[in-house]
Amino acid sequence: MGGDGLTLRVDADFPGFALRVDETIPLDGVTAVFGPSGGGKTTLLRAVAGFVRPRAGRIALGEEVWFDSDARIDAPPHRRGAGFAFQDARLFAHLSVEGNLDYAERRSAGAGNGFGKAAVVEALGLAPLLSRRTDALSGGERQRAALARTLLSRPKLLLLDEPLAALDRVRKAESLAFIEAALKRFAVPALYVSHDIEEVARLADRTLLLTEGRAQALGPTADILERLDLQDVTGKFEAGVLLEGRVAAHDARLRLTQVEIGAVSLSMPMIDRLAVGDRARLRVRARDVAVATTRPEGLSIRNVLPGTVARLVAEPDTAFAEVFIALDGAHLRARITRAAVEELQLTEGAAVYALVKSVSFDRRLV
Repeated sequence: MGGDGLTLRVDADFPGFALRVDETIPLDGVTAVFGPSGGGKTTLLRAVAGFVRPRAGRIALGEEVWFDSDARIDAPPHRRGAGFAFQDARLFAHLSVEGNLDYAERRSAGAGNGFGKAAVVEALGLAPLLSRRTDALSGGERQRAALARTLLSRPKLLLLDEPLAALDRVRKAESLAFIEAALKRFAVPALYVSHDIEEVARLADRTLLLTEGRAQALGPTADILERLDLQDVTGKFEAGVLLEGRVAAHDARLRLTQVEIGAVSLSMPMIDRLAVGDRARLRVRARDVAVATTRPEGLSIRNVLPGTVARLVAEPDTAFAEVFIALDGAHLRARITRAAVEELQLTEGAAVYALVKSVSFDRRLV
């Protein structure tokens, strides 16, 4: 496509709020725009799409300039090549699901990006829904249909504005699996707005952290979620690590999966969607990791992993400390009390065992 990425230089003012962003995002994979409500995430997406006009700045996809205040360029939304999936779906109520998809495909005829309606329908599990009226769909089904229509507009960039925010836990989990598979299969660069750390950990290759209209950080999602200086935004309670490995085995009788990460093997509830050899992404929360200085016996905990204290950070004015544990080819993080640190006499370089309950793992597909 040329150029160096998605240029986001946005300077916009609104009553009681100002958006100031100056970042360049690589044109591959999924970039989460993450942060608390009211931080400017949706406004940034709307500026990229052309629904909001910044006071000044430049927005460009590679060498294709969509907005430049100095050059007086302001391409209308329909000429920007961005596909916007709204939080409220916005399907055409007078058309069936298939009618909505056909409409998008007709309007993008000739654009050509290597996939068509059949592939999109398969990826998002829409075949049983094609003849349905959109007002007869569940919230999750509407969002899947809306994403399919957006993909069939053949965008150069996908913009997803909290597409799962209105769904309950069960429907969110189901829809997230479809969205994840579609984003991976069709490989359209995407900005994914969310304030849900679960979605970010599962989907995003990198994360732009946005609060009060300012970009606080941009980098690989694993790095952003581990940074201590960002915990006020990412959440101390949700702090942890992202691990990427390979499915080594399934135990059908006990319904367990073994995932290898470096030389470490982790046991967890079976991940049905993954085959042996598939890549897996796991999020392990620091609060789910315990620390021992001798190998414990007689425990229900399946994962007892030898390691070394790589870093020890006591939080001033709190009861807690963060313990970073180096394993053989992987690492974990534990959030324990400062009293435990003293009692165990933990120091950097000390040999320890990291204890992780199998049921604590969040299963993540890459």
